[in-house]
Amino acid sequence: MESKNDQEDNDIRGKDAMKDKPIYVAFATKKLESNFEKLQKGKFEDKQLYNYIERAMNDLKKNPVSGIKIPKKLWPKYYSTEYQITNLWKYDLPNAWRLIYTIVEDQVMIVNVLLDWFSHKDYEKRFGY
Repeated sequence: MESKNDQEDNDIRGKDAMKDKPIYVAFATKKLESNFEKLQKGKFEDKQLYNYIERAMNDLKKNPVSGIKIPKKLWPKYYSTEYQITNLWKYDLPNAWRLIYTIVEDQVMIVNVLLDWFSHKDYEKRFGY
């Protein structure tokens, strides 16, 4: 028998099932959004990361499942506890950076909710690799 989370996770379908709904990208928290905006005013590496994330956001607006789906057994408890997610995705950015997001879909729209971005080293720490 499927759990409620498994049923909701099954609602995240392929690109064809999503094409008729508007797709948005949002930040999980105001703090995360603020940190993103600060990147634009930072040093060269920060500005570069800002551009990488902005490009990923544009890709996600075209295809919410353009990242790599992370199996539930690999989810850090932090995301389930903090955000009550039903799916988790990773988008590989240049220079080994990772963008973590979840997809929220209803009858009307699809929202890619950005949860985190970090270097590959920090990604490995968060995910316990």
